[in-house]
Amino acid sequence: MLTISDIHVYYGAIRALDGVSIEVQQGEIVTMIGANGAGKSTTIRAISGLVRPRSGEILFEGKPLHRLPPHEIVTLGVGQAPEGRRVFATMTVRENLELGAYTRQHQKAAVREDLERVLTLFPRLQERITQSAGTLSGGEQQMLAIGRALMIRPRLLLLDEPSLGLAPFLVQSIFRIIQDINQQGVTILLVEQNAHQALRIAHRGYVLETGRVVLADTAANLLQNDSVRKAYLGE
Repeated sequence: MLTISDIHVYYGAIRALDGVSIEVQQGEIVTMIGANGAGKSTTIRAISGLVRPRSGEILFEGKPLHRLPPHEIVTLGVGQAPEGRRVFATMTVRENLELGAYTRQHQKAAVREDLERVLTLFPRLQERITQSAGTLSGGEQQMLAIGRALMIRPRLLLLDEPSLGLAPFLVQSIFRIIQDINQQGVTILLVEQNAHQALRIAHRGYVLETGRVVLADTAANLLQNDSVRKAYLGE
């Protein structure tokens, strides 16, 4: 479904990605783990069109993404819940969700169905539907960010640090929801600091260090890898 081949990304003179290559097959949960500054979020931003690779290519279902603007990438079926949630604080929960479907304004009946589906997946959002997003807790805002991304009806969902800053019991809930979304047929590329939780739910994983992929394997094997356990699992 997604093929990233030898991409190089720079922020000014600083090289953020140095020849990253990643594949995601349809139906998988694939996770990228690594320390802060390893290049995980930059990879997500490159897929979304928010940063432009200097070289290399990104293909989604065979279509090149690396020269498309973000709104065209969304219309192809790539959704993102960004790091830090980025909800629109002064807008209501409903307005945030409806804005997620901005590329589908001609599909009014389908959008209503998807809104109901998101509210079923996140009952807390149903309870808060008329509240301003800025009044929600961190966990509720994360649910809203994921729900907003689902409103585009993505085939590939990019999740950037969904558990960041959440209480432990909410972390468990978010990861269960990610699994539910995947079981409903959505392919997921997950960036996550909580490497143990990410590898527990993923099919495969990549380890990034200083802008390079240094390990790629099944998630089960990475969980048992001594260097991964020492560096990222606190063992």
